[in-house]
Amino acid sequence: MVIDWLSSTKKLVAFALITLVVTLTKWNKSTSVLRPLVARQINRAGLSPLPMLTFLGVALGLVVSGQTVALLSKVGAVDYAGVIMVSVVVRELAPLVTVLLVLARVGTGIVIELSTSRALGEVEALEALGIDPIHYLVMPRVIGLALSVFSLTVYMVLMALVSGFLFTFIQDVPLTPSTYLAQMSASLRWEDFIILGVKTLTFGGVVALITCYQGLAHALRLEHVSQVTTNAIIGSVVACVVLDAFFIIAYLVL
Repeated sequence: MVIDWLSSTKKLVAFALITLVVTLTKWNKSTSVLRPLVARQINRAGLSPLPMLTFLGVALGLVVSGQTVALLSKVGAVDYAGVIMVSVVVRELAPLVTVLLVLARVGTGIVIELSTSRALGEVEALEALGIDPIHYLVMPRVIGLALSVFSLTVYMVLMALVSGFLFTFIQDVPLTPSTYLAQMSASLRWEDFIILGVKTLTFGGVVALITCYQGLAHALRLEHVSQVTTNAIIGSVVACVVLDAFFIIAYLVL
């Protein structure tokens, strides 16, 4: 199992490097075809999940933000609300919840449609026509998912912070909007904005790479699509958790 995992990881890294090279070398080629594909992926991954993301953002604010601030007010430690909000919501929960939602809603669809295309021979047909499958199928999805996860994370953070404060206001917690914002601004560092941006873009790109790799890198039959989808979901979750651990270390170092 360890040998199989190392072999799969090696192939995935090679697939990621190939995608990076294709993206850098063919960025300006066939823009009239690729730009609508990127826009379609952004609409699919960035706009379609908004209703569900709004619900999760409000729930996150009520469960984490509001409950935490209300508890701190009972023990006279409201001054630490900003620190907890930044550490729990901004740095950790919002990026992870967002990328898992995108994986469940969009990532599974990507691996299913690509693996089905591979099983039906459509990918080989593109190659026969002289079209690079990485350039046409993978690059738009990587760019679209990376930008979508970044934008959706920012939206979820705002929704969680606003709903959390509204909950504390309903509970008559002595915390004014100016004090709440001052605590948040005092807790945020410039590194938070950079790491949050890099983390969310990386999460989206990794999910797109893993789902595309599982859908394209193997010779498949239609009955294998479900197993490939399961492998893609498990691999994406594990990769995001491992990457998140590295970003936690980066927070501690900086």
